[in-house]
Amino acid sequence: MSDAKPVGIVLVSHSAEVAASVARLAKSLAGGGTDVPVAPAGGTEGGDLGTSAELIAAAAASVDRGAGVAVLTDLGSAVLTVKALLAEGDELPDGTRLVDAPFVEGAVAAVVTAAAGADLAAVEAAASEAYTYRKV
Repeated sequence: MSDAKPVGIVLVSHSAEVAASVARLAKSLAGGGTDVPVAPAGGTEGGDLGTSAELIAAAAASVDRGAGVAVLTDLGSAVLTVKALLAEGDELPDGTRLVDAPFVEGAVAAVVTAAAGADLAAVEAAASEAYTYRKV
């Protein structure tokens, strides 16, 4: 990876286990030792299923290196929570984008692309393109 600041990636799921597992998978498939900051934000503060604005904001702050933050979500209320945080304007780092992408495939594409030193627009495009991946 170059000396350029990496894009941060936040993976928001209703399940802490799912978010952490997808983060681990994406980092592993990107070479494991990648310097791309990836943070899961799953479940609620109490460990239940759901989404937490506080966990999402903390995860975004933890991965922000100044090159932008790509946020990928699993289901409806995760999307709504991120949209609400973006609308508030001061809860997420500048340059945070909600990325319309499939959760697992998009996460892998985002991390691999960020690991190659790409900017936020390229990371977003790669994750979104994952919708076109065919399995049969």
